[in-house]
Amino acid sequence: MLKVILIVVVVILLTIGLVWLVDKFIPTKFKPVLIALLWVLIAILGYQTFMSIYNPIKFIKVRNERYVQVIEKLIDIRDSQLAHRQVTGKFAPNFESLVKFIDTAQFTITQHRDSIILDEEATKRFGGVETMKEIIIIDTLDFVSVRDSLFKTSDRYKTMMNVPTAKEGAKFEMKAGTLEQNDFQIPVFEAKVEKNIILFDQERDLIIQENQVIAVDGVNGKYLSVGSMEEVRTNGNWPKTYGENE
Repeated sequence: MLKVILIVVVVILLTIGLVWLVDKFIPTKFKPVLIALLWVLIAILGYQTFMSIYNPIKFIKVRNERYVQVIEKLIDIRDSQLAHRQVTGKFAPNFESLVKFIDTAQFTITQHRDSIILDEEATKRFGGVETMKEIIIIDTLDFVSVRDSLFKTSDRYKTMMNVPTAKEGAKFEMKAGTLEQNDFQIPVFEAKVEKNIILFDQERDLIIQENQVIAVDGVNGKYLSVGSMEEVRTNGNWPKTYGENE
């Protein structure tokens, strides 16, 4: 972009120089037309220079506003998936089952308390000498709706699969499965959407640049995503300037 700006500025300066030369050396009868044409050219190049600066600024504003909305959806998806794993031990494979889970599932509210009871096996081993052991007793206190706990009175979870700001019908991709780690199968999930989809109506060159971003304060790569199918993590790939990602 800087190169384009420099080229346009140089052309403008050259054009101004031509205006001066025309005014100084061209016969009077030709001057008005030529000078008018040159000033039109200066105006066009000036406008192009302005737009080459303004368009990226406008793009960043639009991008940031849309990313925030998309990230809010990804956070809802992550919270819902974490609740699904807490209750069922695994992540939901698709949005249909995830929404159904939120509509019907409940968290179990429990209380842990320590207690001491007779250890019958140890008592036998020690010839009848009473031997006690500590245990943890889990009491079920109540059940709480997952929907009420996560979303209270909102029903936005029913549309969390839809990508905001994108073309109508655009949806997040979501997968779930397991990864083997230390001989254990660990549940994993991932939800993502391409930047191209989020920024579908923006300048192509600016979208290409955004897809190539590698920066601490940027969203690296071609996707906005949360979770991973390749490693055990549930955080998002956006910096905290856009919102909580863990």
